[in-house]
Amino acid sequence: MWTCPKCGRTFKHENQSHYCGEVHTIKEYIETFDEEQRAYLSEVYDILKSVLPDTTEKISWRMPTFYKHHNLIHFAGFKKHIGLYPGADGVAAFASQCEEKGFKYSKGAIQIPYQRPLPKAFITDLAKWCLENNQ
Repeated sequence: MWTCPKCGRTFKHENQSHYCGEVHTIKEYIETFDEEQRAYLSEVYDILKSVLPDTTEKISWRMPTFYKHHNLIHFAGFKKHIGLYPGADGVAAFASQCEEKGFKYSKGAIQIPYQRPLPKAFITDLAKWCLENNQ
């Protein structure tokens, strides 16, 4: 077990990538990452912002979140991938596309590796689905 000296959280792996800062906006969150990660996170943010313009942006569960009556979708940066969190129903609706694209996914999360081109159409469709199906 490893404990982060900055935030005090305990992790399974030594020097595990995580977010431990205190930020209040999505832009502040994105600025905490290195240049390559920032570029991908900024693109994801721009896509979600354009698809979900009438939502509230906030940090929830230590992740950038788009909110309208409740959390619609979260995203987060990690060492090797971006995580998208549309909820279990959202992942289930897009599971076959995740498999086609070779994205890892679990009950509530989809992982998009930084080494792959950002799937803008996929993220757009996922955000639209979240807005249409989670109200």
